[in-house]
Amino acid sequence: MYTSAGQPDKKELVQRYVPLVRRVAHHLLLRLPASVMLDDLVQNGMLGLLDALDRYQDGYGAQFETYASQRIRGAMLDGLRENDWLPRNLRKEMRKVEAAVLALEHELGRSPNEGEIATRLDVPLPQYQKTLQEARGHQLVYLEDFRGDDDSDYLEHHLCDNEVNPASILEDKALRQQLAGAIDQLPERERLLMALYYEQDLNLREIGAVLGVTESRVCQLHSQAISRLRAHVLGELPTPAKRRKGKTHG
Repeated sequence: MYTSAGQPDKKELVQRYVPLVRRVAHHLLLRLPASVMLDDLVQNGMLGLLDALDRYQDGYGAQFETYASQRIRGAMLDGLRENDWLPRNLRKEMRKVEAAVLALEHELGRSPNEGEIATRLDVPLPQYQKTLQEARGHQLVYLEDFRGDDDSDYLEHHLCDNEVNPASILEDKALRQQLAGAIDQLPERERLLMALYYEQDLNLREIGAVLGVTESRVCQLHSQAISRLRAHVLGELPTPAKRRKGKTHG
């Protein structure tokens, strides 16, 4: 991997680590909307790889792969940063799904299946599954989840308020326990999917092979699992406005 002048051969190194770029892209893809193309992620990831090759000084062993993976992923996210990962109208539809899940769980005393959720939403099952597919990239938490009742911008009013900082809320021990409990209550296949993706770092194709379903079905199941978790974790999470109202003043 060195030139005749004793310098690292960047061209050879790039070719060697192209599979790493594609692996990071495939793993990130499930967290992004269907409009995001794999080739765009790979293109941005290659820029991150080149940056990693320029910056890394201690050789090109296993430790470089760890460092490069971070730079590659960061470059992919930078390339997406100016875009809304999930359109607001689709995010609104997913909130309806979350409300239906929460209501059905209270009524049934268990996790509702897809047919029951579709019926509560008054849409055909294929349409509900299409919504799940389009909602690839649906996240557990958005900043706007923490807006007040007046729809004021969270960052404008709470940037320095540690008490209602999203990171602080998510780091709260009770909330972590609530999330863990919500994961335990997921249907078995969705719980396995989350473990394969977030713990084992498998990509869509690999998860599909384990579950015996298509990659698009993996996307649907992931979106549905996230909706169930949001219903559990955020269904009764107080907004900043409610937190302020609940404070006592000395």
